[in-house]
Amino acid sequence: MAALHRTIQVPRTAHLYQAGLLSTDTKHLWIVLHGYGQLARYFVRHFEGMADEQTAILAPEGLSRFYLEGFSGRVGATWMTKEERLHEISDYISYLNLVRETALQEAPNATLHVLGFSQGGATACRWLVQAQWPIAQLVLWAGVFPDDMELASMGQALAHARLTYVYGLQDSFVAEDKVQTQLARVQVAGLHPEIITFEGKHELNKEVLFRLKQRSLS
Repeated sequence: MAALHRTIQVPRTAHLYQAGLLSTDTKHLWIVLHGYGQLARYFVRHFEGMADEQTAILAPEGLSRFYLEGFSGRVGATWMTKEERLHEISDYISYLNLVRETALQEAPNATLHVLGFSQGGATACRWLVQAQWPIAQLVLWAGVFPDDMELASMGQALAHARLTYVYGLQDSFVAEDKVQTQLARVQVAGLHPEIITFEGKHELNKEVLFRLKQRSLS
């Protein structure tokens, strides 16, 4: 008899890191999603300069960890793989929904901003397309809308949000032709992102982060 595939939902511990305080005084909440092979505790350090009495940053970590090389040494995390991908997507959507709900209980007056870096960009898109609540802006940093995503649904989810693409001009993972293809796709869905570039590779940039924060305050 052939083996059957079964699933079972289990409780587990997820990890996230926070810069700044969550309170009734918090006006801006940033949820920032790391890229493939990164850990949230290092990723959040890039955003610590953005935190103040009105701005807080939450960096959730992907639910799957692995050794980056071999069987020991540095560890990274990922949001999903191709194996049982739909279950993994469903799991991280539920996880991120809970992160948002918990944070807004502590900071009920905060406006939500979402930034996804690299793999975190696709993660953010899949999360937000099911959202029944507004966000102020989505920043895709060295990331794109997933090819299998229905952009009409994404257009509805982001109808009142500011959309921004950010990438380094020396980023070997972000070719200019891919950027133009993305722009053509999202414009069909009625989205018109702002493009921000900087001199750099597949990385975050302090000056651009400061610019994004200042813009969110206006």
